[in-house]
Amino acid sequence: MSYIGRFAPSPTGDLHFGSLVTAVASYLQAKAQNGDWLVRIEDIDRRREVNGAATRILATLERFGLQWDNQVLYQSQCIARYQSILTQLIANGQAYYCDCRRQRIQQQNGIYDNLCRHRQLTPQTSGYPLAIRLRQSYPIYRFFDQLLGWQQVDQALAKEDFTLFRRDGCYAYHLVVVLDDHFQGITEVVRGADLLIPTSRQLSLYQQLNWTAPNYLHLPLALNNDGRKLSKQNRAQSIAHAPVVNTLATVLQFLNQPLPSDWQDYNKEQLLSWGQAHWQTTAIPRQSKVYSSI
Repeated sequence: MSYIGRFAPSPTGDLHFGSLVTAVASYLQAKAQNGDWLVRIEDIDRRREVNGAATRILATLERFGLQWDNQVLYQSQCIARYQSILTQLIANGQAYYCDCRRQRIQQQNGIYDNLCRHRQLTPQTSGYPLAIRLRQSYPIYRFFDQLLGWQQVDQALAKEDFTLFRRDGCYAYHLVVVLDDHFQGITEVVRGADLLIPTSRQLSLYQQLNWTAPNYLHLPLALNNDGRKLSKQNRAQSIAHAPVVNTLATVLQFLNQPLPSDWQDYNKEQLLSWGQAHWQTTAIPRQSKVYSSI
């Protein structure tokens, strides 16, 4: 099977250095194996979307020489496909309606106790919005990460009937990321280590749907000087106007990849080509670290 990777940003703000680390790593991982690199805009939660962010994200990727293969997939245009699978899961008894509020779940140490599994709630009988949860039949207690090795999963978390559709009317991340990765034929997911724990839920959904799961590789996170992850929520600085070659070199350095001695004389295409030719997955650090420029 040919390699297909992806980068899937949410348009809740502009790309920052941490986002670029994921973009470059996923791109080089794909291209080093003569594979395709796809881009997906995860705009399923329209209320969190920042106006114009999707366009700026794509422009920034192009500015840094990261050209994707095939068309960009927008989650907001895939609602019918999501709903079809969700309807199928409910009809097969693999998912059910739930009216439990977040406050109640927090009182259960943050782990849902599957209370509504046997209550047989329906939107018609409830009269108010309901969530939809997966009836957990394939709990994943451990999984293999291509960088970090075997990962153990908390048993209570593994057995939890997690949310597929939220009470506010939004499709949950765990559902749409699996449906889209399967739809696009993704063979390996390269993403930040902040998404390491949810991987077990996504693997269990693959089992539930009888689909082949991709491999997973979770990257170290870029941290600010306070030790917090660079993120849009933490107001990480946009790289829309950052110097291209210097920033790409900093990304490669952050990923512990070799740099040519005269990298300052390279353009972005030459530096990405170098990075592809010398890409070493085993050299990627396993620990998150503070971002610092060259």
